[in-house]
Amino acid sequence: MKLSDFWRRMGESFGPAYARSVAADQVLPQLGQTIDDALRSGVDAIVVWRAVVANYPDRVPSRLR
Repeated sequence: MKLSDFWRRMGESFGPAYARSVAADQVLPQLGQTIDDALRSGVDAIVVWRAVVANYPDRVPSRLR
């Protein structure tokens, strides 16, 4: 998954401003770090996206899973 795809999905799921807040502030248990930190450290965007889906199943539309 491209980073641009990842951020588009985040924006569609959370709204642009809240998506950035979630990425910066929420530590995802599967990653052991925030979304931003995981992406910066080289974790593949698809792995991060799967963690987002697992942690926010009510926020992520089924078409984006």
